[in-house]
Amino acid sequence: MKAFIITIGDEILLGQILDTNSRFMSSALAGIGVETLKMVSVSDKKEEIKKALEEGVSSSDLILVSGGLGPTKDDITKGVLAEFFGSQLVFNEEVYGWVREYFRGKTSAMNEYNKSQAYLPSACIPIKNEKGTACAMWFERGGKVLVSMPGVPFELENLISSVILPRIKRTFKCSELAYKMLGVYDKPEAELAMVLSAFEDALPSGISLAYLPSPGYIRLRLTAKGAGLAKLDDCFEKLKQSLGGLKYAVIKSGDNSELLERLSKIGTVAAAESCTGGNISAMITARPGASAYYLGGVTAYSNEVKISALGVKREALEKYGAVSKEVALQMAEGVRRLTGADWGVSTTGIAGPSGGSAEKPVGTVWIAVSGRCGAKAEKFCFSSVRERNIGKASLTALQMLVDFAEENRP
Repeated sequence: MKAFIITIGDEILLGQILDTNSRFMSSALAGIGVETLKMVSVSDKKEEIKKALEEGVSSSDLILVSGGLGPTKDDITKGVLAEFFGSQLVFNEEVYGWVREYFRGKTSAMNEYNKSQAYLPSACIPIKNEKGTACAMWFERGGKVLVSMPGVPFELENLISSVILPRIKRTFKCSELAYKMLGVYDKPEAELAMVLSAFEDALPSGISLAYLPSPGYIRLRLTAKGAGLAKLDDCFEKLKQSLGGLKYAVIKSGDNSELLERLSKIGTVAAAESCTGGNISAMITARPGASAYYLGGVTAYSNEVKISALGVKREALEKYGAVSKEVALQMAEGVRRLTGADWGVSTTGIAGPSGGSAEKPVGTVWIAVSGRCGAKAEKFCFSSVRERNIGKASLTALQMLVDFAEENRP
């Protein structure tokens, strides 16, 4: 079972937006045993779109297309698809009803451009988009399936998860595939590969190991198919044993959802951030329901804000510097005191690319956590890359907070 993914839009090729759709689609397909053969991005030009469609249909069983379904004149995907499948754009009353339903109760009124989204290729089966006005379109020809979806990420993701994926599974006989993942902390990828060399060499047929680096940890994904499915659990346990004393966590989704789920159960939380610049707060509040346990944060970049907002002692700043154990602890304790949270977490460091010294090079970060049971601080030396340092420090701070809280449950 092979898939071909096409994303359409000049904004992607110009680098104005990040193509997260291809990643989401390929990941979703992999979960049902569909291999993505190729991913391409093309401009909003008829010939380029047509060329990509021809390549996809000639090489794959399933073609997923995103983008170019908006109500404006530069959105031409529907017209190209109609021509490609030898049909015409026709007005669809059912889809028009969906568009009207979407605008019901909204402050903005539906206009002729919105109404135009009810014109679809007669060869397609329309699929309702619960999150927007551009519906998805399902085409079948010669045993192959092409699905065209809007390019807005949250619309596409909802369509894929709720409708498209189940329909693909019903239409095609997908090979069963399963995987399990671990997140390993504080170990570079190359060193981790050395640790697991013997384990990898002994993997049975149908089981493979992949290294997926992320800020702050390495994800290890064991994938099983065919004869390997029955051996996955056993191999997963052997993988844990092969790590020896390395710190790891079992993860399921490939993102930080498990960590944030654990965070939601430790009590109320507040963050004091310097080098991470609010990124910890952003990570926490990206999860729905965060207001139940996240009380707030202070981004204290300057020393004066550390003093005035968090109660950091001026003497500590002068004696030890902002990037120090003492200041990190006072920041964590200060934000907990300020908000009344059960737990406080803080970061102070040198994200880079400048500002480092021989004693405190770029990538040096102190992280502290504070609770009623006590407090702890730890020094980390990450990398010379600013973005990586911010990401690693943020994730490490949350991991350190959750571990400390779970170890010191009342």
